[in-house]
Amino acid sequence: MFDSFLLAFTALFSIVNPLAMALIFSQVTADSSPRDRARLAGLVSLYSAIVMLTALWAGAYVLNFFGVSMAALRIAGGFVVAERAWALLTAPERHEARKQEQAAGDGDELAESAFFPMTIPFTTGPGTISVAIALGSTRPTRGDGLIEFFLGMSGAALAIAALIWLSYRSADRIVAFLGPTRVRVLTRLFAFLLFCVGVQILLTGVLDAFPLLSQKG
Repeated sequence: MFDSFLLAFTALFSIVNPLAMALIFSQVTADSSPRDRARLAGLVSLYSAIVMLTALWAGAYVLNFFGVSMAALRIAGGFVVAERAWALLTAPERHEARKQEQAAGDGDELAESAFFPMTIPFTTGPGTISVAIALGSTRPTRGDGLIEFFLGMSGAALAIAALIWLSYRSADRIVAFLGPTRVRVLTRLFAFLLFCVGVQILLTGVLDAFPLLSQKG
């Protein structure tokens, strides 16, 4: 169980990176009240836990049921991540103004934005889903160790969700500790890295869909 927990926690933390995403969360919710921010952080962590647990234990079955391949998921998700990151990178003032207008809306609009785009694709996007599906596919085929594997993997997903909640709730403190100048620099840096992640996910999906391209490369 502990080995499964470490495997899943390390893999999911590296792709989610809640501390880095807390900086973007702070910029997106700059004009929201502390109460709305706390509510949004709780909703995003809850939705993230649901997304990761669903991908771990039912992801492969859901994709097969709808006839969606992993390549299609990566291409679509990579495009969305790259487009959002590019908008934040090239026109941050306009992007932040649009997000602040959304954040200034009523509670229903805030709840809707908690799932998209705050949970998917920013927090637990296609990269996280792909990793979770891959981790779930390594479960034992027999009963020996299946319960321990289930508990370890599920515990890792819940631990990541708890870190998302803590990081997003503490986004203001993180920003205050770093200072406004460093926050803007790091936000642009993470936006660029997020754009690279989106391009990589998109490229992986294209290579999965057209394996001959990877062989020629």
